[in-house]
Amino acid sequence: MKENVIDVLLYLFENYIDTDESQKPDNDVLEHELESVGFQELEIHKALEWLDNMTVIAEPAIQRQATMRVFADVELERLDMECRGYLLFLEQVGVLDVETREVVIERVMALDTDEIDLDQLKWVVLMVLFYQPGREVAFAWMEDLVFDDMEAVVH
Repeated sequence: MKENVIDVLLYLFENYIDTDESQKPDNDVLEHELESVGFQELEIHKALEWLDNMTVIAEPAIQRQATMRVFADVELERLDMECRGYLLFLEQVGVLDVETREVVIERVMALDTDEIDLDQLKWVVLMVLFYQPGREVAFAWMEDLVFDDMEAVVH
């Protein structure tokens, strides 16, 4: 199976999300670990770069009123109707605000993939919320959604 950047990100997120910042390994150690479990060097570097750029915080919107998001053609190619609908749903229920939605879309566009499916989008949303200050409640809610969906598939 061809591993991609999303697979590397998921591995890192699942294995290091609860790790104290002072105990997290440096990039060289992470690269060695990721190579030892079978990820390719190129995907590892892209994933670490993707995470480094995650620290970018959403720019505050000038206007907080309800807005309509018009997707660019390249975004439409990457995010199918199901994914776009899910982003709208998350915004309507308050998990995403306008700024965080834009960070999610920007992070999806930064992935090295032609298309993203709904499960992958959910993980990207979860990762973005994890790195956004003040979004702990939204992160917890999204975490429940992602892991509840995983349990439903297993059972």
